[in-house]
Amino acid sequence: MANHLQGQTSPYLRQHAHNPVDWYPWCQEAFEKAQKEDKPIFLSIGYSTCHWCHVMERESFEDQEVAELLNRDFVSIKVDREERPDIDSLYMAVCQAFTGNGGWPTTLFLTPDQRPFHAGTYFPKNSRGGLPGMLQLLPAVRHAWDHDRDKLLAQSREVLDLIQEEKAQTETPSHRDIRRKALDQWRASFDPVWGGFGSAPKFPMGHSLLALLTIGEKTNSKPATAMALKTLEQLYRGGIFDHIGGGFSRYSTDRQFLIPHFEKMLYDNALLILAYCKAWSVTKRELFREVARRTADYAIREMTLSSGVFVSAQDADSGGEEGSFYAIHPEEIIAVLGREKGTKFNQRYHITDQGNFMGGSIPNLLQAEDSADDCRDCLVPLRAWRRTRIPLHRDDKVITGWNGLMMAALAWLYRVTGRTDYLDTARKAWNALEKTNRQNGRLLSSTLDGAPGPKAFLEDYAFLSLGLLTLYEVTGERPLLEQAEELCRRVLDDFPDQSRGGFFLTSRDGEPLILRPKEAADGALPSGNTVMAWVLVRLAHLTGKEDWAQAAETQLDFLSRQAARYPTAYPVYLLAALEWEQPPEEVTVAAPNREGLPPQPWPFPLDAVVNLLDKPTEDHPLVNGQTTYYVCRDHTCQPPKNLYS
Repeated sequence: MANHLQGQTSPYLRQHAHNPVDWYPWCQEAFEKAQKEDKPIFLSIGYSTCHWCHVMERESFEDQEVAELLNRDFVSIKVDREERPDIDSLYMAVCQAFTGNGGWPTTLFLTPDQRPFHAGTYFPKNSRGGLPGMLQLLPAVRHAWDHDRDKLLAQSREVLDLIQEEKAQTETPSHRDIRRKALDQWRASFDPVWGGFGSAPKFPMGHSLLALLTIGEKTNSKPATAMALKTLEQLYRGGIFDHIGGGFSRYSTDRQFLIPHFEKMLYDNALLILAYCKAWSVTKRELFREVARRTADYAIREMTLSSGVFVSAQDADSGGEEGSFYAIHPEEIIAVLGREKGTKFNQRYHITDQGNFMGGSIPNLLQAEDSADDCRDCLVPLRAWRRTRIPLHRDDKVITGWNGLMMAALAWLYRVTGRTDYLDTARKAWNALEKTNRQNGRLLSSTLDGAPGPKAFLEDYAFLSLGLLTLYEVTGERPLLEQAEELCRRVLDDFPDQSRGGFFLTSRDGEPLILRPKEAADGALPSGNTVMAWVLVRLAHLTGKEDWAQAAETQLDFLSRQAARYPTAYPVYLLAALEWEQPPEEVTVAAPNREGLPPQPWPFPLDAVVNLLDKPTEDHPLVNGQTTYYVCRDHTCQPPKNLYS
């Protein structure tokens, strides 16, 4: 028997449509029912490729006993955090305020007017290991609701007051001082043996690595560069990188980056492509370019629709078991490759009879003498063999902002490889996105099978603007720049926090919640606020327009006050501020015609601001009748040169 999730656009909500729990989507009908029946709301937030969301569903939401308690004493609401990042942002902050941590599934108890009074993450059916079970928690919460409601409401007021507090400094510290403090914090948490920061679990954090590489390049900080390069090599060596299929999992459960949490997110892979492209640009070490290429090839092969847009995620589970798709045994490899090649592959990637996960092995290069991949001809047959396993669930939601990140990644990859198929793929994604995820001139945050999702959020506008600007810089196509400017003007009009600075997550005509969410810090995904700072800085450099320069400076000042206490939580701000303080080279390329535009890779830094001209001009004529480039920095220009002369 279906509940109220039947017919929803979200794959996550659809997964729960036949639970015995009488789920509602986030809607007025649910709130009115809770008000009328004087019941608290049970709110569960997750996403379709979340392993522990699957576990909680199997243990509790498919269980008749738990369902009876929920249906009798609560109104139950399911939310897809990818479809509604506004709801997720607000109530994740609540969960962290209540418990000191967060994660998915996120579990909250609300009043009928959406005010939270208790929160947590995963709860088993029965209490164990210090975790209260659903069968014990639900009656306790209902008893408190009936007999001690004033205390619950007081707790709710305290938490809401706490998360509304501005934690920023009142003075505007210098970007340089914040950058120095960030480097000290990164050094203190860096793992010199295995790379990465802190202890397990370890997240790849491609945007932090990109910031470190930029700091190292622009300030000659050898420690910043070394920390980033060590981490990028270890990420590749570990099992968090899929050595057979390509692409990165969401995070590692251990210090070594050996055993991942196996779900693959589009945004992680886009951010890591950017970081590996930057690493190649800094070092010219072929390994980094190759990892970026294999990551992009995975995303194009496994995470695109026929229209060209990218889907959001691939699940960790296969046949109900986390990681079973990836764990392999030595004899399986030998059966596919033959004795000689199979034995060599097993030795190289440490695939043993003892195994390292679920009795099988996750391929890795952690014990290899070097990072070279000398078994590349084995990958195609191994991928074909692995596809015969129970397939991984894929979330086909098309998220606007995440596609923007991948567009930027592919444009950079075109810059460093010269492969026009990457550029064509990025263009195709934008052309499809413009048709499916734009309605009456406004962006949608997501679509699924053509069905529209909610209005776009700040991160959608910011990430897509970044993708368009990066594409513009490699094509010189003015409509891309104009589209980015249009999106940024929309942000300045519809999202600003006029009293405290920065931008809200939701537009002024978005669905009202109990608080209007606003995120400044970067998490596993950069925040819309920090990416907007980077976009505004690049717009100012690309166009020379004073209004974009003023907007960039204002946004950087806001973020500097936010970042002063814990700057490593703001890596994209650090990157943007450094680019603002040390403007990149401004390169103008004049070609005889469109066909004469320069081949890739270019001899310019990746962060160079590049304007491609359709034809020579009076200010930028050809030299020797050949493609010519003009380089300026800090209002000083070098003599024009022929490309590759």
